[in-house]
Amino acid sequence: MNLVWKYLGLYKKESILAPLFKLLEALGDLFVPLVVADIINTGIANGDTGYLLSRFGILILLALAALLCSFTAQWFAATASVGTASRMRQALFDHIGDLSYTELDSLGTNTMITRLTSDINQVQSGLNLALRLLLRSPFIVFGSMIMAFTIDFKCAMVFALAIPVLLAVVFWIMLTSIPMYKKVQAELDKVLGAARENLTGVRVIRAFRKEQDEIRDFDQKNDALTVMNEKVGRLSALLNPLTYALINIAAIILIQKGALQVNLGVIQQGDVVALYNYMAQMIVELIKLASLIISIDKAIACAGRVQKVMEIPSSMTYPKTTGEKKATDDMVVFDHVSFTYASAAAESLSDISFRVKKGQTFGIIGATGSGKTTVVDLIPRFYDATKGSVEVDGLNVRAYTREDLVKKIAVVPQKAVLFKGTIRDNMKWGNEEASDEEIMKAVERAQASEVIEGKGGLDAEVEQYGRNLSGGQRQRLTIARALVKNPEILIMDDSASALDFATDAKLRAAVASLDMTVFIVSQRTSSIRNADQILVLEDGECAGTGTHAELMETCEIYQEIYYSQFPEERPSLSGKEVQA
Repeated sequence: MNLVWKYLGLYKKESILAPLFKLLEALGDLFVPLVVADIINTGIANGDTGYLLSRFGILILLALAALLCSFTAQWFAATASVGTASRMRQALFDHIGDLSYTELDSLGTNTMITRLTSDINQVQSGLNLALRLLLRSPFIVFGSMIMAFTIDFKCAMVFALAIPVLLAVVFWIMLTSIPMYKKVQAELDKVLGAARENLTGVRVIRAFRKEQDEIRDFDQKNDALTVMNEKVGRLSALLNPLTYALINIAAIILIQKGALQVNLGVIQQGDVVALYNYMAQMIVELIKLASLIISIDKAIACAGRVQKVMEIPSSMTYPKTTGEKKATDDMVVFDHVSFTYASAAAESLSDISFRVKKGQTFGIIGATGSGKTTVVDLIPRFYDATKGSVEVDGLNVRAYTREDLVKKIAVVPQKAVLFKGTIRDNMKWGNEEASDEEIMKAVERAQASEVIEGKGGLDAEVEQYGRNLSGGQRQRLTIARALVKNPEILIMDDSASALDFATDAKLRAAVASLDMTVFIVSQRTSSIRNADQILVLEDGECAGTGTHAELMETCEIYQEIYYSQFPEERPSLSGKEVQA
């Protein structure tokens, strides 16, 4: 809850005025039974019409004042709760953006979405109710007891005994249900994950006719959420009947005591009505308090889940200023680099070393899972090497500020991701000041001119994730987006896999003409054969480095990859070799 107090503290005035106006409303409500008692004891008993009308006017004024106070309190409560939730959501979003890939991998997308939406909405709702009712309800309950003591001591003792019993029941249910609400939100994470996975993978699911399997899997997760909701719901449902039963028992005892006191002449009939009205007010407020406790339980559980994410520190820190670079011709240097993912038992990279000169093209190839993407992810510092060092332009990547490192590098990831908006908006991610001429030049180099023309220009709309574009079109536009940035280092992580060989060749030729250091990760030997250097990986280890010609002579793994793609070039065995 520390996170809630932090942002609620920015709305101190609203947080004070909201409950204050609710207390003023409650104070007016406490005077109503006394006015009603006065009407019965004096106005009706004496048949005084003028007195009745004056007291009726007082009731009208009390109602109008209560209405005004209620509206004012709601305004301040809404301002504070919505503002606090909005700031929490922004802070959480910013914090998630600052986390490294290591934390993002461990947290998962589904749970972060739930915390940004459902959890913070629950906090907002609970905070709004708390500001309005958390003080009002107890004030009415204890105020009713105090007012009862001003009427008759013996009858008031019924209030004094009933309140502690009721509070014990309410707090028992509250303390029991808080951990259960946390489990409900955890089950909601799983349901959201299943729904998200189905929506994003619907084409694959239909292609393999797995609809029924996915429905069964979703039903299992949904049923688990339902069971948990029912369990906590049954517990919460005890509040109303238990409080009703206890209050009605108290009301019966009160009426009995009141009747005896009237017969003895200690109090009047109007006083008994007033006492019963105070008991009725207690009933209403305790029911409100019961619902409030449920909402606060949910809010506390959800606030704890949000705070848990906020307390996760990023495993990656950046200096305030970039360190001093040494003069060098090397753009990227890997010096005995090893890397292990946080949840992995074995190393993904082991003792990788290479040097890439400025302006060179560096190819990386290897079997699936050999560590190709991991290598290039260490250059822009998506992850930090667990052993060894990675240098960019004569300086360890850890010595760069985030801004300076990002300026140097543009990454075209394996999965081409575009965002909802126009093509121009997407192209300007790399350089917000880029002109249309600069964008079109980058588009032309990325072999995407026909895509722009076919869609009607740079103002053409791109749907979320680029759904209205083919795989090849998305890849070319993401490459163009990186080129608009005009970086010193361009990383293309298997980003031309959906392109035909001719388009791929034109793209590589266009990129090679640029004055930048290029890393090409590919499964195709044709995409990297003209690179100045090629790194061959096998199970995270270096299996060979050199040019295409050198590797064809010295690296068996590279030969196998090449001949598997160009079997017609595999040398035939001589007769002697066959006999042997």
